[in-house]
Amino acid sequence: MHRELVEERGWISEEQFLHALNFCHLLPGPEAQQLAIWIGWKVHGVRGGLAAGLLFVIPGAAVILVLSMLYGAAAHLAWFAALFLGIKAAVLAIVVQAVLRLAGRALGTQFRKGAALAAFLALFVFNAPFPLVVIGAGLMGWLVARYRPAWLDLKSRGDPPPDAPRPWRHSLWSALIGGAMWAAPMVAVLALLGRGHVLWRIGLFFSKLAIVTFGGAYAVLAYMAQQAVLNQHWLSAGEMADGLGLAETTPGPLIMVTQFVGYLAAFRAPAPFTPLVAGLLGAALTTWVTFAPCFLWVFALAPWIERLEHARQLKGALAMVTSAIVGVIANLSAWFALQVLFHRLSLAALGPIHLSLPDLFSFDWRAGLIAAASTWAIIGRTWNVICVLALAAASGWLLSQLS
Repeated sequence: MHRELVEERGWISEEQFLHALNFCHLLPGPEAQQLAIWIGWKVHGVRGGLAAGLLFVIPGAAVILVLSMLYGAAAHLAWFAALFLGIKAAVLAIVVQAVLRLAGRALGTQFRKGAALAAFLALFVFNAPFPLVVIGAGLMGWLVARYRPAWLDLKSRGDPPPDAPRPWRHSLWSALIGGAMWAAPMVAVLALLGRGHVLWRIGLFFSKLAIVTFGGAYAVLAYMAQQAVLNQHWLSAGEMADGLGLAETTPGPLIMVTQFVGYLAAFRAPAPFTPLVAGLLGAALTTWVTFAPCFLWVFALAPWIERLEHARQLKGALAMVTSAIVGVIANLSAWFALQVLFHRLSLAALGPIHLSLPDLFSFDWRAGLIAAASTWAIIGRTWNVICVLALAAASGWLLSQLS
């Protein structure tokens, strides 16, 4: 977007782009789509924001929907499972790479490193709720930015906000209209199917996800994977890794993996619809409640962007959340590693401690070999992710034939 819209087309300036990027980092949800919406809004108002935001999502949504339909139909076939053995192993390397990249950018002080470690231990060892970890980090960052800004590598004093009218009216109308559109499908599901239907639970879960997830797609995945697998039982941990592998190979944002989860959840509990119709409804509802809030946030808050740029305590909260997200994604990588590399796990509980321990004799050497090779290729040699996924899938099929 920077190369196309700033350097080549000149639609917005460098300063505007950087301000918008910082603004989108302050919002929950996928910041890449929010940045696209903001650029469309800046150039052509609400119509431009709608066009940019919708066209940013639709191609990837169409592709992942087709792949989800194929997966739902073929997941039970042996050759299909063999391909995804390799894909799941390669996903581990991709998630580890995400941890290292974010850590390199976000953990500039010892305090921020401690925050990342604390978030990891809270999730992996004490099984703390993800929203609680994020909210706690934000509150801590707010206080630290006020009293000890150097701990977060923030300026000791913030610049005064610009002296301009506050656009309350615009923001209120945007929030009311956007909120009504966001809730409309959920009202229809509630009226026609009730609270007990899987579509209601899908919509409610992903609506909550859209509000509490800061820090990019991998932070969303960490929360979604464990909730969808362990609490909702919509799919297995291996299938969650399969979905991430599919999303890595498609155009559009990685967060489109949410559509894969919504499709499978409804596909497997279809009544009163056929499995295909239920899956399509589940995918559509998931996509709507995940991405519709992005338009709400941007249209309601974009006029405040210059004031938000000077909000030091808000920046402190975001900095602390970003640090905690490193621990969140590290927890995701550890959780995926246990699920993919070992066939059997046991839960060890002692007071507040809840640990998943692997049965070492259930180690899958095929997955371990592919994961090690993928890590070397992606992190050590910086190979293209799609090429590595393709090679990993072929390796999974070949090793399955040999074993």
